[in-house]
Amino acid sequence: MPGIDECLLEVMSLPGARGAAVVDWTSGLALGTIGDSPTGDHEATAAETAEVARMAAEQPAFARLAAPGDRSTDPPSTPVEDVIVTTHDGYHLLRFVETAFDSSVFLHLWLDRSEGNLALARLRLGELAERLVLA
Repeated sequence: MPGIDECLLEVMSLPGARGAAVVDWTSGLALGTIGDSPTGDHEATAAETAEVARMAAEQPAFARLAAPGDRSTDPPSTPVEDVIVTTHDGYHLLRFVETAFDSSVFLHLWLDRSEGNLALARLRLGELAERLVLA
């Protein structure tokens, strides 16, 4: 089970990977970074992507959350798994990390549009998010 540093190294092995980070979306802080940042500043990018992650995760239109005592939804909640933002030259993948506690962490991958494979990157980020150990 990889920790943050090992996870980021593995993410950067994906074709077209420009940069990556593990970010806490409640604080906007980067817990780890590697490679380049779209803004040239990893901390600023972490704060900006945290806003997008928070907006997606907290909106009922995207994440159907059961009310306390409500047994009518099956499954009880369907949280957002990931967010993909497409730009003219790249993709930004935000993959939420589920943990046993109330997790507010996501993986952010900045992927070159001409060299990267969006489908492969999405699958690999999902696998890494499942194995990531946050200590």
